[in-house]
Amino acid sequence: MTSTQQRDDEFVGHQHPAYALGRRRLRVTGLTPLTNAILHVELADPEGRPLAGYQPGSHLVVDAGEGRRNAYSLTGDGFNPQSYEISVLRLPEGRGGSSWLHEHLTLGQELEVEGPRSMFPAAHDQQHALLVAGGVGVTPILSHARALSRAGRGATVLYSYRPGHEAHLDHLHALDTVDVVEATTVEETQAALDALLASQPFGTHAYACGPSPMLTAYETAASAAGWPSGRVHAERFVAPELDPGDPFTATLVSTGRQVEVASGVSLLDALLEAGAPVGYLCKQGVCGECRLPVRRAAALDHRDFVLTAEEKSAATHVMPCVSRGRDIHVDL
Repeated sequence: MTSTQQRDDEFVGHQHPAYALGRRRLRVTGLTPLTNAILHVELADPEGRPLAGYQPGSHLVVDAGEGRRNAYSLTGDGFNPQSYEISVLRLPEGRGGSSWLHEHLTLGQELEVEGPRSMFPAAHDQQHALLVAGGVGVTPILSHARALSRAGRGATVLYSYRPGHEAHLDHLHALDTVDVVEATTVEETQAALDALLASQPFGTHAYACGPSPMLTAYETAASAAGWPSGRVHAERFVAPELDPGDPFTATLVSTGRQVEVASGVSLLDALLEAGAPVGYLCKQGVCGECRLPVRRAAALDHRDFVLTAEEKSAATHVMPCVSRGRDIHVDL
């Protein structure tokens, strides 16, 4: 089967090719180094066909070589995209396939992708947005800012970065309806967080993406300023280290099979070892890919950064890559 035939088959059942979100191949049409460690990648359909639109804050799952698949935030506004654009930070020792993307991508090359998917959307009732970015966490923040600017709506962006390591700063400054505040030290970032969170107009929602210490400072400052949790949103690329937890038993509802989960072993890894078909990406509780329905559980210890407080209280889903519990019955 030719690559064109394969792509055509993938569109079967869709009214229009722009509805396609499943695995398919896109062509690399742009490669731009933004810093010494961040590569901006543009992808388009090889036949010039339309791409699916997406909500700001969405991500694209990308083949990162050697069997790896990574999720990268899209930087566009999501409206009628002619290309998908991501910015890839090269991680130390090539963790997560980032080095493969930096070293192997060439113009014209085809890359397997999936999505876009939305895990960090804008609130529909927001009157204003406070957008907080740290380092490469600027990528989903830029998407939000661009969508707001396209709609003629205002936003304030706080961008915290190390001098010489900023990416997309010029793109943020180019947006007419967006005010940009820059911070280049921890002290400047903390002061700006405190000031901005204390002075936003009524109806503002806040969004942040960046390193864990910055997100902790952001959430602490928002709480101190009296923000309701429903207006404070965050997306994490990595999660803090977790304790190994106690052993427990999980039951597969469809078969009644019981799977023993040892201390220091995730429910996800135990299910995979047992041959259960569970999709996953980050294994850190930040991407939402491995979300599983729960029929019942004696207890659930939610450790993820995906489910809302309401969803955790409902105890109907679990992120098996990080969360634990007692006598969990999962539905595959």
